[in-house]
Order: sequence, then C-alpha cells, then structure tokens
Amino acid sequence: MPETPDARSRARRVLAVCSLAAFMAFLDVTIVNVAFPDLQRYFPDVREDELSWVLNGYNVVFSAALVPAGRLADMVGRRRLFLIGLLLFTVASAGCAAAPSVWWLIAARVVQAIGAAAVIPSSIALLLHEYPAERRLAATSMLGACAAAAAAFGPTVGGVLIEVLDWRLVFLVNVPIGVATMLWGARVLRESADQRRGRMPDLLGAAALALGLGGLALTITKGNDWGWASPRTVGPFAGALALIGLALWRSARHPAPVLELGLLRLRPVAAGNAALVLFSIGIYGKILVDVLYLSDVWHLRPVLTGLALAPGPLITAACAPFAGMLADRFGGKRIAGIGVVVYGLGCVWFATVPGVEPNYLTEWLPGSFFTGIGNAMAFPVLTGVAVASLPISRFATGSAVNATARQVGAALGVAVVVAILGPLGGLESRDALLRGFWCTGVASGLALFAVLALRGRSAVLPVVAGPPLPAPTAQDRVG
Repeated sequence: MPETPDARSRARRVLAVCSLAAFMAFLDVTIVNVAFPDLQRYFPDVREDELSWVLNGYNVVFSAALVPAGRLADMVGRRRLFLIGLLLFTVASAGCAAAPSVWWLIAARVVQAIGAAAVIPSSIALLLHEYPAERRLAATSMLGACAAAAAAFGPTVGGVLIEVLDWRLVFLVNVPIGVATMLWGARVLRESADQRRGRMPDLLGAAALALGLGGLALTITKGNDWGWASPRTVGPFAGALALIGLALWRSARHPAPVLELGLLRLRPVAAGNAALVLFSIGIYGKILVDVLYLSDVWHLRPVLTGLALAPGPLITAACAPFAGMLADRFGGKRIAGIGVVVYGLGCVWFATVPGVEPNYLTEWLPGSFFTGIGNAMAFPVLTGVAVASLPISRFATGSAVNATARQVGAALGVAVVVAILGPLGGLESRDALLRGFWCTGVASGLALFAVLALRGRSAVLPVVAGPPLPAPTAQDRVG
C-alpha cells in the first residue's frame, strides 16, 4: 500500500526527533577532545592517563550498554526507553557541568553513556517502524549521517564553547537541547515493542564486555609506558581478552545475549558492521590526531582549532543525503567502497602535505574535502546496509549491534593512536602525528576489504534466542 501524505509527514517528524537525539549522543563522543587542555588546567593535580577516562569511560560504557538497551527497548517499548534515556542523558550532562572533581566528572560521563545507549537503538527502531521497507536504507543513512556529522563536529563545537566560557559549557549545552527533544519526542513518537517480550538482557555479559573493552583500551594506551612485553601489560591484556571471550561465550548461550550473534549470519549485517569497526578506527583516531596537530604543531587556540576542523563535517552534512539516495539506486557496496577509498586518500594527504607552519588554505582544507566527502559516502551507508535488512522484531537489538561496532571502533581508534604517538613528548612531535595520520589511512583501507564482502547472498540461519530470520529479500543482496 502506498504511503499517504500524512504518513510521509509523520515519518519526517520522527526522523527529525531521532536525528536530533542521535546528534546529541554522538556529539559527546568527541566534543571533549578539544576540552582536554582546559580540563588539565582546571585539574592540575590529575594525571593525564586518569583524565583520559573522561573520554574513554563514555566510549566503553556506551559500546557495552547499547545491545542490552536495544533488547530492553524491544521488550518494554522503544518510545518509553527513548524518553527515559534522554532524561538520564540530560540530567547526567548537568552533573558533568557541576562536577567538583575529575572522578565526579568521570562518573557523570558513565551515566551519560548509559542514557545515550538507551536513546540510540530506540531511535533507530522507532524510525524503521515509520518507514516502508523500500525507504529504510535512505532513512537510516540519514540517521547515520547525523551520527557521523556529530562525531566530526565535536571538536568544532567544543572549541567554540570553551572560548565562550570553559569546559563546563561543553556539557551544559546538552540540557536545553535534551529537554526540547524530550518534549518534542513525547508529542511525535508512537510506542512500539516486540510483542513476544522475552527475557531480560544478559547484564553479566554486558559487564564482561565493558570491562574487557576498557581493559583492552587501557593496555593499548599504556603499552608504551609499561612495556609491551612486561607482565604489567600482558596480564591485563590477557584478562581483557578473557572477559571479551566470556561475553561472546555467554552471548552464544544466553536466552537474551549481550551480542545477538545470530544476526551476524546475515551478510549485510556482518560485513557492514565489520567495515564500520575498521572505518570508525580511522575516523575517531583521526579526529584526535587533527586536534593535536592543530594545537601542538600549528599552536592554534581551541576556538581556531575547532573552526579549522569545521569544513569536513559541513561537507559530510551536505553530501550525506545524496549518498543515501545513491546507495538506494546503485547499491550500498559501491557507494560505501568509494567512500572509504576517498577518505583514505584524505588521510594520505594529511600524512604527507601539512608542514610545520600554518598554511590552512593549501595544506589543510583540500584534505578536509577528501575526508568530508568520504565520510558522507561511507559512514551513513554502512550504517544503512547493516540495519536495513533486519527483521522487524530485531530493529532495536540489531541497530544496537551496529552502534556498538561504531563505538568499539571509536575506543580502539583513540587507544591505537595514543599508543602510536607515545608519551607526552611524542604528542608534540610532528613525525609522531604524521604516523597517526598514516594509521587512520590504513584503517580505512582495511575497511574496504569488509565492504567488498557485502556482495552476494546472505546466509539465513536462526537467530540466537529469537525466531528464525525471514528469507532474504532484495535488501539482503547489497551491491
């Protein structure tokens, strides 16, 4: 049955609400990067590795809580959990702004991450519920574009806000936006849920995943200081792998797993999420290297650093809607493949062209065009192809797997780049930062191999702890 004008109008309003919520949640993944110097001045007695958990604590908890939140949304209602998550995120943002100590700030960031984890899978499920199957790829690509633009805009917005006041405004700005989104969402959104209402999600598996990812990020980040072969590094690294293994083991056996491994037997879901992990390593790692290069090599103030980074996100935001339409017409594989290649070329530009003296128009801006266009083509389309073929009863759970892949890539990207840059002296070295750019280019290149796997039929096998997946449709055959 064709969509009525009222249904199309309603779907656009739902898309606007969900996109605003996703933008706010993913903005906080990167907005703190440019606030680090201000935080260091405000908390002079706190070590740098401790302060880094203001960023890493959010990433790790966000990634581990997404799938349990997605399953919870399927059970108790997507609208209900969306509004609860927004409330939690907004209150925690106020708590961050009022933090009297760094440990208070880290704790509030963890609560923020839990709220964001409730919002993201709920918003995607609410969105997919409003759109017919033939338009879901374009709709989810738009939502993915908001997430990509938010992550890229983080340093820009953070730099401007710090210049206006200080680091507290970075968190305080979420409060009026969160309240407005809650009120709008309460009016626009309709409740939906999986009527089977299965068991509660595996909280032990979620805790094992969070601790494992946190331990992995910690050992990668501290490997240079502790020594890569020292027991101090090898022990926690082995423990982190064991915890991740425990989470996977429980996911294969628990009735409500933290990771619904059966969904990964659909080729678009598996290949799209694998590509997204690798591409996210490149994106989030590069954001950190960008900030450090502009501040430590070119010695720009935070507001100028933020403004210098603005063209890339603006290009992403402008081009992303066209990427979704192109993917609908020519296939997600082709558009995403071109995107990761173009983004990788941008990383190579930054690794080879910028010099010691600031020369923005000829040395930095052209690279921003490459990465902005590549990000617009790859990030939202990979999100779209990974969720568009999900069965309706797994909208929230499957989209949470997708968001988890993105956040795992973010945590690993930051950790790997910090390990490559080395200690504080390395952070001030242009050569070390250029190695960071090369690293992000390699991650983008590796993502291309996963994108190439999108072609062909998807295996249709039973989902763990759920009903069998439907027979593959045209959307299961990407490319």
